[in-house]
Amino acid sequence: MKRTLAILLLLTACSVIPVAANPELDADFAQSTIVISSSHAACYRFDVYLALESKQWQRGLMHVRTLEPWSGMLFVYRAEARRSMWMKNTFLPLDMLFIRADGTISSIVENTEPQSLRSISSTDNVRYVLELNAGVTARLQIAAGDTLVWAGDVNPPSQD
Repeated sequence: MKRTLAILLLLTACSVIPVAANPELDADFAQSTIVISSSHAACYRFDVYLALESKQWQRGLMHVRTLEPWSGMLFVYRAEARRSMWMKNTFLPLDMLFIRADGTISSIVENTEPQSLRSISSTDNVRYVLELNAGVTARLQIAAGDTLVWAGDVNPPSQD
């Protein structure tokens, strides 16, 4: 109960205006805020760009050269399924978090190889994929089983 209350207080304290860090992404992606609640009793806030439709899913973070430390991109799908990503034209190494519809992190692939065509896949059905700067999950000790909590002013699309 205390943990849930702490998360709710953190969400309330979060600004709903994400940091505008990349003008090109700012123009093409909505922004929101998420919080990851980790198993070691810490919560971390991230401002994220939202990839909500096919054109955005295909583009992702391609051609982006820098990403602010507490930023990322959240791919939001309408239903749970096995998801695969690649790093084509992506210049930044990333940590990819595969997240179920209930917000539970299913698996994490750390430090992906920039510009690789290798498929990076979820281990089971997921609804979200969160891309963060490489090394963030290790530094913050974010792990499978931790939870993503949606905040901000843009709601995820409903499941079909």
